[in-house]
Amino acid sequence: MKKQLHNLLQSRVQQLVSNSGKRELANDKMIKKNELLQKRSGQIVKAKACGRIDQISSENEVWYHVHFQYLIKQKNFLYIEEEIEYRKGMFKDHLLIEDKEVYPFDVDEKVEEEDNHFEEISEERKSYYYNRLKAVQYAEKWWNSYNPAYKKFDVDCTNFISQCLHAGGAPMRGYPNQGTGWWMRSNQWSYSWTVANSLKRYLMNSKIGLQAKTVKSPMDLKLGDVICYDFQGDGRFDHSTIVTGKDANGEPLVNAHTTNSRLRYWSYEDSTAYTPNIRYMFFTILDNETT
Repeated sequence: MKKQLHNLLQSRVQQLVSNSGKRELANDKMIKKNELLQKRSGQIVKAKACGRIDQISSENEVWYHVHFQYLIKQKNFLYIEEEIEYRKGMFKDHLLIEDKEVYPFDVDEKVEEEDNHFEEISEERKSYYYNRLKAVQYAEKWWNSYNPAYKKFDVDCTNFISQCLHAGGAPMRGYPNQGTGWWMRSNQWSYSWTVANSLKRYLMNSKIGLQAKTVKSPMDLKLGDVICYDFQGDGRFDHSTIVTGKDANGEPLVNAHTTNSRLRYWSYEDSTAYTPNIRYMFFTILDNETT
């Protein structure tokens, strides 16, 4: 069982490296990743993977995760992209008959109160200077682990981004109303802290404390800024990332949770969640200093 999974991973890693292996054997995700890199004048020059089995069920299902690392060369620029992929293998008579990525966004996140309020409540104006370096340092430290000071969620992307913003100095506000403000305290939190669609709405509307403005192009984003994703294009945003780097073309590279990723190209065109209807919103975080 382990040997078959190991051989499968070795084959995938070899095919990820540009111009190696038989391309007809590559899966859709690998093809998309290579095609996306070619569009960006880049290539994977080295790749490695390390896997670990998480669970074996009585139905011969094996749940495991893989830590991929890709050394990417783009023009004269080298960087390492990392990603954690969760997969399920199916065995019959000790033979691997199916292996597929587990789609993390299948988890039902529709717990948001529809009447999410953004009125200016009677609080002091919360001034702050957004320290982009500290936000990025936090995103780098915790991209593939979980700060025990915060609750962990099955769909953790927005919780992670909120933690990064707070590490950069963005102040919480609105406790204890879940539908107002942006906050987490013990085992309670606002919708905007944990739900991607609510964070997007909060960033669009907040006039107190954490504030942001939309920009038209990802090229206008700075380190520590936020991208929100509506994969289906249905108006409900599903995912959030934070900008932690720029590639050779000056385009954002992002860190994220749920599918834990580091220095991933911002567009997510190589993701199993991607659809042609995808919509993005680009938020640059504002300082809110009062005199």
